[in-house]
Amino acid sequence: MLSLPKLSAPEVPRGQWCLFLDIDGTLLEHAAHPDAVVVSNGLRTLLAGLELQLDGALAFITGRSIAAVDHLFQPLRLRAAGLYGLEHRLTRDGPVEAAGEPADIAALAEEVEAELASADVYIERKGPILAIHTRAAPHLLQRATQLVEQALERLPVGYRVLAGNAGVELMPLEAAKGAAIRRFLDLPAFEGRRPVFLGDDTSDENGFEAVNEMDGISIRIKPRGPTAARYTLAGVDEALAWLGAVSLAQVR
Repeated sequence: MLSLPKLSAPEVPRGQWCLFLDIDGTLLEHAAHPDAVVVSNGLRTLLAGLELQLDGALAFITGRSIAAVDHLFQPLRLRAAGLYGLEHRLTRDGPVEAAGEPADIAALAEEVEAELASADVYIERKGPILAIHTRAAPHLLQRATQLVEQALERLPVGYRVLAGNAGVELMPLEAAKGAAIRRFLDLPAFEGRRPVFLGDDTSDENGFEAVNEMDGISIRIKPRGPTAARYTLAGVDEALAWLGAVSLAQVR
């Protein structure tokens, strides 16, 4: 159930638990272009340590492709669900179940690029997902949303439009973070553990709802309006500080 959030310190998970992490806006501050973000060595060390402490029960749940995640966090190749669960790497350093770009989405991407591509709008083609980033050009968000909503009328059934903090995405209905989390929870490394999920955007709400159903810990970063998350943190710095405290609690 969505409700207006109040900033509240999340409980420190105890016993057997597992960790699911969004990336942009949660572990890293947003940038005008997705490739402009930088991962610090400190963050890599924190994530590697948490993954070891949790016996491998840690996974990224992100709208980025897994290839993009690997490029950011190299040499780490952690478990991940990319493209909102359309791609998976179910084992650390394991193979990636990738997703290709359908012809109708490729054609739509070219149409959108012809109208909106500029120094201020970044159009990201992520296989079956088309993302239009307008963080540097907020005045074009309405037009970008209109273009993808109009495209729904001629695309095959099974797509939806998802508005985010600073852009809009067109994606298949099966692209859902909650479903990705449930898939990991069926794996031996995660099975029987209490899920913890940190995210910051509209696309993370489905994941919060799934975690809540399993009596997990759902945490929204920098909340804007109502959220299903049971806890909130003010920003990326606070999220990293909380993860650091959780890591320290694990070794006590």
